[in-house]
Amino acid sequence: MTLPAADLSTEDQKGPVGEGERKKIAGRSPTRIAFDRLRKDPIAVTCFVIVVIFFLIAIFADQLNALLGVSTETVRASDYVNLTTGLPLTGPPNHGFDPAHPFGVAPLDGTDNLAVWIKGCQTSLFLATMAAVLSVTIGVVLGLLAGFLGGAVDAVISFMTDVFLTFPFLVGALALAPIINDRWATDPEMLKTVSFWSLVGILTFFGWMTVARLVRGEVLSLREREFVKAARVIGVPTRRILVKEMLPNLIAPIVISFSLGLPAYVSAEAGLSYLGIGIVGRESWGRTIEAATPWWEQYPQYLLAPVIGIAVLVVALNLLGDAIRDAFDPKTRR
Repeated sequence: MTLPAADLSTEDQKGPVGEGERKKIAGRSPTRIAFDRLRKDPIAVTCFVIVVIFFLIAIFADQLNALLGVSTETVRASDYVNLTTGLPLTGPPNHGFDPAHPFGVAPLDGTDNLAVWIKGCQTSLFLATMAAVLSVTIGVVLGLLAGFLGGAVDAVISFMTDVFLTFPFLVGALALAPIINDRWATDPEMLKTVSFWSLVGILTFFGWMTVARLVRGEVLSLREREFVKAARVIGVPTRRILVKEMLPNLIAPIVISFSLGLPAYVSAEAGLSYLGIGIVGRESWGRTIEAATPWWEQYPQYLLAPVIGIAVLVVALNLLGDAIRDAFDPKTRR
């Protein structure tokens, strides 16, 4: 009796090709696979382009202001604003578009809003990046030590982490920032530098704990792997195990922590500057929002520019962070 011919499906017919594709994927590192996923995600690519544009604006803020012919330097207010009402003589809110000042000028002092917006972008992004780098670095170092060494070291670091997590960030910022700023209140130039780095320190001081707990959990799992046990058996120094064996396997949580922490620090800087305890002597979006809030009804464009800038940047950073997390950990993808 003759058996009927087998009905080969398309997948069966493509057996050798499928095997080749599997080998191609198997030959790539997890980081390479994650970046390939990101390149195929249109939302991630769009958000990445937006973030790059903001970073380019921040890096080349001075050159961009010079190219556009705008400046944050003090001008003679009577040339730009009505001294009675405080509102601009040209541009919004009572006049048409002014190409010399695309975002208009600030009420009362006549400072160009576009120049202030660009310098505010530079300040906010630089501060948030420094705080994110420092908090991630501290969190990774402490998490590595706590997870790998264990014992008393783990107990002390875990206790410190829990204590810092219980302390409210806003209360600490409200208490520390004025004390630091008052110390150098008599020296404007020093206050300009101190207020910036004190805010970086405050954000870092209250931002490393989540990263430390995440890295500690990963290290507790990694230290039981065969390659780590083998390295310890043959006498590899602890420092080399941490740097050469552990750290490369923590790329995913480190990148995710940085990408999700950056937008949080941008928002925190704007919020603290709005409350009047942030940066002094530098342009920032938070300070602009603080100055523009009383003019909302008369001059809404003055407030909208920094608010829209913060909203677009934070949303793009958050979506990019979510995409990075999903790319490195596909099990979290919806």
